[in-house]
Amino acid sequence: MIDAVAPAPRPEPLVLRGGRIHDPAHGRDGAAGEVWMEGGRIVAPPADPSRFRVVDATGLLVMPGAVDLHSHVAGPKVCAGRRIARPAGAGGRVAVPTIRATGLAYAALGYTTVFDAAIATGAAGLARLELADLPILDAGFYLLAADERPVIEAAARGDAAGLERLLGAAVRDGGAWTVKVANPGGALFWRHARRGDHHDLDTPLPGLALTPRTFLARLGAAVEALGLPHPLHVHTANLGLPGNWRTLDETMRVFDGRRAHLAHVQFHSYTGGDLDEGSFGSGVEALADRFNAQPGLSLDVGQVLFGDTVVMTGDTEAAAHLARVTGVPWVSHDQHLAGGCGVMPIRYRETSLVHAWQWAIGLEWYLRVADPWRAALSTDHPNGAHFLAYPLLMKLLGDEPFRREAFARLHPAVRRASPLGEIRREYSLQELCILTRAAPARIAGLPHKGHLGPGADADVVLYRPHRDLERLFALPARVYKGGVLVAEDGEIRARPRGAALAAPRADA
Repeated sequence: MIDAVAPAPRPEPLVLRGGRIHDPAHGRDGAAGEVWMEGGRIVAPPADPSRFRVVDATGLLVMPGAVDLHSHVAGPKVCAGRRIARPAGAGGRVAVPTIRATGLAYAALGYTTVFDAAIATGAAGLARLELADLPILDAGFYLLAADERPVIEAAARGDAAGLERLLGAAVRDGGAWTVKVANPGGALFWRHARRGDHHDLDTPLPGLALTPRTFLARLGAAVEALGLPHPLHVHTANLGLPGNWRTLDETMRVFDGRRAHLAHVQFHSYTGGDLDEGSFGSGVEALADRFNAQPGLSLDVGQVLFGDTVVMTGDTEAAAHLARVTGVPWVSHDQHLAGGCGVMPIRYRETSLVHAWQWAIGLEWYLRVADPWRAALSTDHPNGAHFLAYPLLMKLLGDEPFRREAFARLHPAVRRASPLGEIRREYSLQELCILTRAAPARIAGLPHKGHLGPGADADVVLYRPHRDLERLFALPARVYKGGVLVAEDGEIRARPRGAALAAPRADA
């Protein structure tokens, strides 16, 4: 990838002509057409087209720029990840790239927007500074404001107005997009040295008449009352533990009739009480039935793909448990702030019982979600895999014979017991466009992203059709950001500054 030297040019009026347009928000499903761009926006066909330069897109697939709803690209936890390990995955890629390398690689892949999913309140200023160095992409973050003691105490008192005031001020002052809760109340359990006490949603928080169940409900109501663009972003309790499917089921019940976004559900969908062959398994079928019946919920999966990567989570208790189980050295940092993050290297292996189950459970989630408009493609980068592996994930979803071949290489106990082997669903190109663009933009609350209608950002990606979906999505022919050509066949052509995405002020 070649870094650009010259500053980004101003966008000129362009019309992409002859491409096969995939724009699910407007019902365009691969028919040839035109996309008009001017001033960084998509515009309606003009009465006088003479000033528009024609770009021949004949035979190419045309989609909106992709949106990553849940990633980890900035802040102290990511810096710790860069220090603790730099394992190389397939193709020699660095598991936790620098902020500049992150932006260039995302852009070359066809992504134009990203959200960091876990920034501690005290680190918000540092995250904003780092994201200002992220080239090309528009970027925002979710704030771990639910770890703050005053927030927890307001929720414990049932002080709805106070809770809204505290959360609103934290989001506004931090320049965040919405509120993230990671293991509700987990920071208090951690501070009180109850690190092996894996609590359910009805275990009172130490010293308070408040359960995680009630805390979740009050947080969700406060975020909804504040009118934030994206609903409460929920990482529920007991991440990664056998039997935790019950916790996720109970979490969904908390939000029955309300909006919430469920983060990396793959890590919360395990049956059993241990990690042995006869116990550990998938709880996805029942969970997906409940999810499909609750239209206010959305989710990302946190797909595991095999290879080396780095775990980083705002759920320090979960990271500590994983370190005890694996014996792998880890880092716990930010304990001087309200919350903390656990960071450690990991290698996912096809022959591992647990890793094979995680791979299969993630895919099962995607294939059981009835409405792709309520789901966003993710690997919880870098926790499940690097974002550069997204094309492989799209191939696994859209090519059932390829998925079956990969399934045949898994640990034999998983092959025998996983329901994935019986699922024949394949995602179409249109559904993959929804999963990577239209749905995450809508879920995030970005009306100017994820579609190609007038008024949308002129973030447009052109792909060469290929029966190999991984090859198709790995190397876009052209990527436009705000109407500027930023990448072509993997080469960076320009580096315009992306926008900082922060929730609009209620008094604006």
